[in-house]
Amino acid sequence: MGALKGRTALVTGASRGIGRGVAQRLAADGATVAVHYGGNEDAALGVVDEIREAGGAAFAVGADLRRPDAARVLYREFDAALVELGVGPGLDILVNNAAIGPLGDIEAATEEHFDEMFTVNARGPFFLTKYGLERMREGGRIVNVSSAVTRTAFPESIAYSMSKGAVDVFTLALAKHVGSRGITVNTVAPGFVETDMNAALRQSPEAAAGLAAYSVFNRMGRPADIADAVAFLVSEEARWITGQWISVSGGSGL
Repeated sequence: MGALKGRTALVTGASRGIGRGVAQRLAADGATVAVHYGGNEDAALGVVDEIREAGGAAFAVGADLRRPDAARVLYREFDAALVELGVGPGLDILVNNAAIGPLGDIEAATEEHFDEMFTVNARGPFFLTKYGLERMREGGRIVNVSSAVTRTAFPESIAYSMSKGAVDVFTLALAKHVGSRGITVNTVAPGFVETDMNAALRQSPEAAAGLAAYSVFNRMGRPADIADAVAFLVSEEARWITGQWISVSGGSGL
């Protein structure tokens, strides 16, 4: 508790699912957290309220990552909010979590769907990081949320897998690029997690059991499982870990 006191964090896609869990955990550890949302402002404000009620500090920032100017829009709102809150300017922690991931094999994919997927899942983290680095203090932390599907064949979601593969490569190159500033960059790769993104896959008890069976623990992941891993990677204890792809999938595929 309080390990991140005095730090400012930005978590994208934090109005629900994994992002919500990460935002709540970082706030519980003492960070002031910017809760990003793409379209659901009410949900983001709900997360902010929950954090504040628990004694933490948070504010919401909105930007549709499908737009070409999304990163600039987000950081204008982010900078203004810090001034309004009386928090010093700058950024210490960036968690690139926002993504879209409808299923579809190569036959079902469309050009529009493919382009949207890469815009949000790959272009978004790239430019959010580019402009975030202008604000990031020495010793900052960047965590990219990828997926276990980049290390196994999952043709049912081929475009999504490709977009997350781009995130994996981004982590590796960026870690070397910013190492001289003491900034670490790592990837966490969840398996199946109980979120809205995969709700359609577990509409029946049998389907849910099938997803749970991927893990050696015979259950689906929970947002808190991912949040705990992120909390470690942004902590001082992880200062010597960078450029890594870390599975947080409950041993899926072993």
